[in-house]
Amino acid sequence: MIVSVPATSANLGPGFDSLGLAVDLRNRVEFHQSKFFSVSIKGEGENNPRLKGNNLFISIFNDHYSRLTQKQQNFKFTFYNQIPMSRGLGSSSAVIVSAIASAHEAAGIRVSKRRILNHALFYESHPDNITPAVMGGFNVAAVEKNKVFSQKKHLPDYIKAVVVIPNKQMNTLKARTLLPKSYSKENAIYNLSHTALSVGAFFNEDWEMLKLASQDRFHQKARMKTLPELFNVQKAAYESGALMSTLSGSGSTFFNMVYDEDAVEISTKLAQKFPDFVVKILDFDNSGLIIEK
Repeated sequence: MIVSVPATSANLGPGFDSLGLAVDLRNRVEFHQSKFFSVSIKGEGENNPRLKGNNLFISIFNDHYSRLTQKQQNFKFTFYNQIPMSRGLGSSSAVIVSAIASAHEAAGIRVSKRRILNHALFYESHPDNITPAVMGGFNVAAVEKNKVFSQKKHLPDYIKAVVVIPNKQMNTLKARTLLPKSYSKENAIYNLSHTALSVGAFFNEDWEMLKLASQDRFHQKARMKTLPELFNVQKAAYESGALMSTLSGSGSTFFNMVYDEDAVEISTKLAQKFPDFVVKILDFDNSGLIIEK
């Protein structure tokens, strides 16, 4: 069996813990029953021996498989990872979603994407990454009574993502400690209005509105201060013609939306200006979780 999940970019400026989208950079896991348990990792994380012995995927998979089947079974897992780890592109959400989906498939139980998404909420309490990881496209999501409620927008081919991936990781939990413990009424209203405007811009495909709509007062500046070069990345992206430029998740990656016709020029300028960072042009992913036999 093969299960694959796309990378995601969340928050998207003011949409703290509620907005996210999927990009076409996938982690894939192939697995089958075996006499002996084994794990092989190719791509991102292949040189990290700790991942084989302390693997979040295996832990979640085993929990769900034993609950679903009431038995133990050895599997051979081969991971093909493209999503950079601890860079704000949803690597942990991809692991969580793929583990839950894989366990159900291995148990011979087909469940809906919505059910998988709600299971994922147990491991990741914020829905902004797990929702596009499962559903694909652009998503606005909220949690009520331990369930994710979301709306999806299919993203067209004529826009692309240009991601700038620094050579420094950012830990999500540590990044949250940098944030204020409270916000003023003024800033709360600012983010609320700009989040609503961002959602409207996405659903109406009013991409020119996003530069204004994606302004944020909740989290970006506090997190970007730990890697000040990110302020220059955002400035350079806008000067080069990006439609929006926001911190991806908690960082360190910066997400930029551009028109297809501008993607090569903008990515080239960013790569020249930031030679120590990795710059990629990515399509948006509208499929989300994919399960193949």
